[in-house]
Order: sequence, then structure tokens, then C-alpha cells
Amino acid sequence: MNESGPQGCLAAILRFFGIRLGGTQTQTDKRLPYRLRDDFLSPAELSFYRILKLAVKDQATITTKVNLADIFFAARSAESQSYRNKIDRKHVDFLLCDPTTMKPRCGIELDDSSHARRDRQERDQFVDAVFAVAGLPLVRFPARASYDANAIAAELARHLDAQPVAAPVPPPPPQSGSPVCPKCDVPMVQRTASKGQNAGKQFWGCQNYPKCREIG
Repeated sequence: MNESGPQGCLAAILRFFGIRLGGTQTQTDKRLPYRLRDDFLSPAELSFYRILKLAVKDQATITTKVNLADIFFAARSAESQSYRNKIDRKHVDFLLCDPTTMKPRCGIELDDSSHARRDRQERDQFVDAVFAVAGLPLVRFPARASYDANAIAAELARHLDAQPVAAPVPPPPPQSGSPVCPKCDVPMVQRTASKGQNAGKQFWGCQNYPKCREIG
């Protein structure tokens, strides 16, 4: 093969990463040990998911096993990495989102017997606190052999109908200069609008944009 041509260069680069072109898919498979899991949802989770679909109907879109770091972010930028690490390897069993905007509306945890362990209880208490301080409801259902769709719908109705409200943030100490973001409790920065009728004008915006879109 001519290594000087575009395909030859591509082949050389791929070989560096252990991938070869030209009918060598079997060799690639042997080098990369990834396989499709058969237990993305456990039997208990799958059973609950089917009833959950009947309960929420078209009120919400159901997503499963969502990482907490994809739902929440740390507001205090100076400590954000430390707090992100606390949630990065944790997930919620089910997340109900607005069917139009996909904005999270309610989290659901399916608690089986493992949640009785002390280490699991400590984990659950932390997750409960994360949801509470962010103002996102979290509902826990015990794992059972069967479920009542109407009972689940009634339990979730008050959460799906209400708008999430974050826990109140204590007022920051008086500061001169930059205003403080009421959501993230960090000093805002001046930004310049790039488009729209306010293009070229300056405004105060949160440092955590786009995760936080508060404007002073």
C-alpha cells in the first residue's frame, strides 16, 4: 500500500491506535474488549419502568440511569471540582423530564434490599440532599413484585405539576463592585451582547454561564 497517499496516512494513524483498515474487524474486536451489557436495566428496574410509563403517560419523558453530574453543577466555582467529584460517579435510577424542553422535573429511586446497608444509606442521604438543595424533587419507591400504576401516578402528580424551587441561599456579605448571582452565590462578570436588539450593550452575567443563565 502507498503510505504517501491520504488513505495510507490514515492507515498509519489508525495502526498507531491498534486499528487496521481492510477487513481486519476481528483483529480490532480482539484489541478492544468492549461488549454490550445484557443488564442495562435489572429485572426489577425493567418491571418498574413498564409501570412508570403507564403512570406518567405523556406528562413526562422517562430517562434511565442518569449521572448526577449531567443534572447538577457546583455553583461555587472555587470548589466546583471537589463538589463535582462527589456526584460524578452517582446516578439516579429514573429521571422524569418535560416532554417539550427535556428540563428535569423529578428524580426517582427504586430502593431494593441493598439500600438497607449502612454505606448505601449514607449515599442515599447525600443524594437526597443534592436534590433538595437544587430544588428538584426526588421520590423513592420500594422495589416490589408488582406495582399499582394509579398509586405511582398519584404520588408523582404533585411533583410534575409544580415548578422546581431551589432551597433559599443565604444572602452574601455586602460587596462593592460586581453584583452576586442569586442562584450561584458568586460575583457576576460583565458581558457584551453579541446579537439581538441589545447587541453591543454590556450586562452582568453569572460566571457559571451557560450552566447558570442568571442576569443581573
